[in-house]
Amino acid sequence: MTVEVSELEAAPMLLRQDRGTHGGIVHLTLNRPNAFNSLSSGLMRLLQVEIDAIASDPAARVVIIEGAGRGFCAGHDLKEVTSLETVSARRALMAQCCELMLAIVHCPKPVIAKVHGVASAAGCQLVASCDLAVADDDTRFATPGVNIGLFCSTPMVALGRNVGRKHAMEMLLTGEAMDAPTAYRFGLINRHVPNAELDAAAMHFAELIAQKSSYTLRVGKEAFYRQQEMELEDAYKMAAEVMVENMLAADAMEGMTAFIEKRKPVWSDR
Repeated sequence: MTVEVSELEAAPMLLRQDRGTHGGIVHLTLNRPNAFNSLSSGLMRLLQVEIDAIASDPAARVVIIEGAGRGFCAGHDLKEVTSLETVSARRALMAQCCELMLAIVHCPKPVIAKVHGVASAAGCQLVASCDLAVADDDTRFATPGVNIGLFCSTPMVALGRNVGRKHAMEMLLTGEAMDAPTAYRFGLINRHVPNAELDAAAMHFAELIAQKSSYTLRVGKEAFYRQQEMELEDAYKMAAEVMVENMLAADAMEGMTAFIEKRKPVWSDR
């Protein structure tokens, strides 16, 4: 059943639905369709609360973020941005957005972006911040801030860590929209499929991941993002230590034993 995240909101800006053959797949739907699901302060706050709750919920194993209506997310709510009268208010809004993107990266549960229609500016940043992304063939991606005199500096951070430097600069400097096949070629998304197959594509990843040990996924996701910022030698040292600790875990022993015994593992998530 779809539920409102907060009864304090005048409208259900964020919806949650739990699905999955094996359970534990949480769908979060950005629900401001009349504003192309732009990231208002209110919507970001609700999404932050939900991501934080999912991070500590043992029943939640995978997250899918999607958008209601005609598009995924058009970025920041420019009406809200232009209404902010002080520097401190604008800093607070940007800090809120950065905190949300970091929460997605630091969430111990894998997060999948299910994208359709449009993902621009901070919406493109949201796609890049998720661990995996699938899109329908008609989706357009852009960081168009340069077209209105506002360089997409915070989207640049996530974008620049997910696609090649020249590709990132092409998007940031030109502001031109690119189609889903180009986004796939650039490395921004994992799959692009016809719209009718989008839900199945997202659920394919989610169902596969939901069957894994949540302990193993948490350890691996954290290590992946840590090593990205390290020098090669330091990354290998850190990864080797993670492997040793992982080998001592109950799920690792169960998984290796099950493989040897040619049976399906039974995870204890520890």
